[in-house]
Amino acid sequence: MLNPSLVVVLLIAIDASLVNSSYLSCSGNISASDVDQVHFAMNLEFTEAEFFLKGSTGKGLDVFNATLAQGGPPPEGAKKANLDPITNRIIEEFGYQEIGHLRAIADMAGGIPRPLLNLSRENFAEFMDRAVGRRSNPRFDPYANSINYLLASYYIPYVGLTGYVGTIPYLLYFNIKRLVAGLLGVESGQDGVIRTLLYERQYETVEEYGGVTVAELTNEISILRNELGMCGIKDEGLCVPLWLGAENRTTSNILSADAYSISYDRTPQEILRVMYGTGDEHRPGGFWPCGANGRIARMFLDEGSYGDCVACSSEKVF
Repeated sequence: MLNPSLVVVLLIAIDASLVNSSYLSCSGNISASDVDQVHFAMNLEFTEAEFFLKGSTGKGLDVFNATLAQGGPPPEGAKKANLDPITNRIIEEFGYQEIGHLRAIADMAGGIPRPLLNLSRENFAEFMDRAVGRRSNPRFDPYANSINYLLASYYIPYVGLTGYVGTIPYLLYFNIKRLVAGLLGVESGQDGVIRTLLYERQYETVEEYGGVTVAELTNEISILRNELGMCGIKDEGLCVPLWLGAENRTTSNILSADAYSISYDRTPQEILRVMYGTGDEHRPGGFWPCGANGRIARMFLDEGSYGDCVACSSEKVF
């Protein structure tokens, strides 16, 4: 069950973030075309494709489709995960679905180069440590077993889901709206499956964090994403207090949704803050150490501001 103190931390952290942000934007109404918006979504689709394909098959996107990356660098740190047969089959299917998503966007709106992706054990461990508030021992490894991999997966597809929900109201053209609605449907399904698999094991403890249960860690990951996004509650773990449950009648939370059981939305700025791990759409890091690609992501970066990695300065960006 949810630790009540986590709820207090969540609300305090969100309030503090809102006060301290001098250029905070929680509105999705930015100057961007429909094509810009779906190009932005490709950053998350690339991330999911590489993580799911490598985790389940040991092979990256380029093995299955060598053209979609458009010359973007290969991901760092992704590898075959030690998954049980059922989880492996599910994640493999998700990986192939992500190839389809990238093809669908590229066929309709053209594509963008794949950004540099940091899918390393160290990066995931850093995010998890921040969520829990202490260093994992041994270090958290998303590729070590099925529970760890599902917890790592918990971080990514849901962000894409909320991004699509936030995008649809600002689209103009029917064909793009239909495309994004279709993408949202499958992203929502993937997130629901991941959350259900974790819910079944909610009381199991995560070795790297001692007595922390699976459910508690999902709550803490959601708190971290809310803190980084800086726009209030857009994220909920597997168990919530009654006042956050559906119709205030349940503490189970297999699907994350608002008071009307409607999906939360996120803006591009919020997504960049969450995926960079910096809480700042102007400062790359985390999963996209050199910044995301596409016009929307790049408009928030100063020229030459591509994070801390040396390779960024010579990479192909768009």
